[in-house]
Amino acid sequence: MENAIVNLSARQLRMMIGRKAISPVEVVNAYIEQIENFNAGINAICATDFERALNAAKVAEQAVMNSESLGRLHGLPLGVKDLTETAGLLTTFGNIDKRAHVPDRDNSMVARLRQAGAIVLAKTNTPDMGAGANTRNAVWGATGNPFNPKLNAGGSSGGSAAALATNMVPLATGTDVGGSLRIPAALCGIVGMRPSPGMIGQDSRKLGWHVLNIIGPMARNVEDLALLFASSMGEDRLDPLAYPANPQVVWPIKDIDLATLRVGYTEDFGCCSVDPMIRRAFRLRIQAISRHVSICEPIELNLGNVHRAFDVLRAEGFLAQMGQSYEKDPDSLSSNVRANMEIARQLTLSDRAWAHLEQTSIMQSFARKLRDYDVILSPTTPVSPFPWEKLYADEIDGQKMDNYYQWLALTYVVTLSTHPALSLPMGLDECQMPFGIQMIGPLHQDGRLIAIAKAFESAFEDDLILKRPIPDTSKLRKDTAGLRTIVTHPPIFPEGAATA
Repeated sequence: MENAIVNLSARQLRMMIGRKAISPVEVVNAYIEQIENFNAGINAICATDFERALNAAKVAEQAVMNSESLGRLHGLPLGVKDLTETAGLLTTFGNIDKRAHVPDRDNSMVARLRQAGAIVLAKTNTPDMGAGANTRNAVWGATGNPFNPKLNAGGSSGGSAAALATNMVPLATGTDVGGSLRIPAALCGIVGMRPSPGMIGQDSRKLGWHVLNIIGPMARNVEDLALLFASSMGEDRLDPLAYPANPQVVWPIKDIDLATLRVGYTEDFGCCSVDPMIRRAFRLRIQAISRHVSICEPIELNLGNVHRAFDVLRAEGFLAQMGQSYEKDPDSLSSNVRANMEIARQLTLSDRAWAHLEQTSIMQSFARKLRDYDVILSPTTPVSPFPWEKLYADEIDGQKMDNYYQWLALTYVVTLSTHPALSLPMGLDECQMPFGIQMIGPLHQDGRLIAIAKAFESAFEDDLILKRPIPDTSKLRKDTAGLRTIVTHPPIFPEGAATA
């Protein structure tokens, strides 16, 4: 049986902590209990930091009692994706060669979240080096979907999404190259957002001007996501893309009148394979949305050879991040990572120049369309969750995918545009699995996109069909044998490091 505390939103918990109605120690203990009771069923949480989290909670409690100034996230537990460095806490990247890696410093975004009062409780599972939208690796195993643990939770932020959906953390971080914040959010029924490049600065990207790799917030509702987003922002002189935006553009959320909105929508951007069932689900939601807004009409975008552009730019990023590891020991990397390296080795300078030119054209196509519409909508994923044993969707609506990530085209098309995008849960599909709407807004107007998402969320919160779905945690099985069968190299816990 769940502790009532974990059913409260992050915003509610923060308000209760501030007025001394609940202690940060009670909150942290409640989430530890939730992890111990339910993580076995889906394997979303990997390394944990319970002892230090409880110590931090005691310090947070004393600050409240002393009437000290409190940060936006004071006393709130946080899950951090295992691709993001956390000081003193195992950070494996899901990779067998890094299964003993304990950073001596936080990623700069994690440092800002701690400064805002967040308490790092645990790391969340990810594919090997974040490659792919199925969260499984040879260190920790596979993460199951909270609505059906035999199916995949998406990726690469699947651990964060599944942990949020099952109330094991109130807030979590993710990263996104081709859809890694949005896809697991959609498949697990929570909210995930890919911000505009630079809105959340971080110091761990090796290619400082490369706009594909973004870090971002995940939460159970839009208000909590905005709270985490605002707390993640701040000056970062080590990130050349860091955008000098004021957190107040994100939090508090501004009011939006849905009746004034101009909405453009597309089922497939004219270039993505989408399952007919997903198309039907999307059309039903567009019908519902159209009753609330001023304009809701289909759009067309001229995106050129978007798939080839993503092939090149993704391979370029993987080569920069993992090229040395590939040259040293290619077998230490998953087949997904190696596939990117093999593409990279075939590329020329002309290929790279063409891809950057093509991306600029894609960005401008979206920007022109967003002069006419406040938001563009699409499905977030082209298929319902499939068994996690299947590495990726190799065929959609009869069309074979060219590689392991082409099935993510609905989200990587938007990645190339550089525009902010958010996945909002809207009920269940015909397979009784979560369905997410992808919402795209103008560049650097992330706060307005969040406000629009909040308005949609509020409009459907009482709709039994379209409101956010909640998994039945009582049905999660305790036996994890089926979820850990691919673990061939268990993590190594260095002496003194926080562990699982």
